[in-house]
Amino acid sequence: MFRLDAELRVYLHREAVDFRLGINGLVALVEQSMQLDPFARAVFGFHNRRSNRIKLLLYDRTGFWLLLKRLEADYFAWPRREQAVMELTTEQLHWLLEGIDIEAVRRHPSRRYRHAS
Repeated sequence: MFRLDAELRVYLHREAVDFRLGINGLVALVEQSMQLDPFARAVFGFHNRRSNRIKLLLYDRTGFWLLLKRLEADYFAWPRREQAVMELTTEQLHWLLEGIDIEAVRRHPSRRYRHAS
């Protein structure tokens, strides 16, 4: 499996999209619906209505990449947040691609202590 650079920003489109859209159609969605720059150092994720396919769009200084992953017998646990655009870390994107429900995964809260004892 491939690994994305940890410094990349990851944005997910909340609503399902028509998977007949190619690079040009998805770039238009990034600009118009997500209000983001498609040439930014970022990965943009889209899913179909059945959530058994994911398309990832990214730009690498010379052109656009369009990656597709299709599941044969399962579906992706797409986050159900209310924002129109969801931002994830690359680690969370890798979890999503592996089939992990990222909303069910919780980290320990970060704590700030004043004294060691």
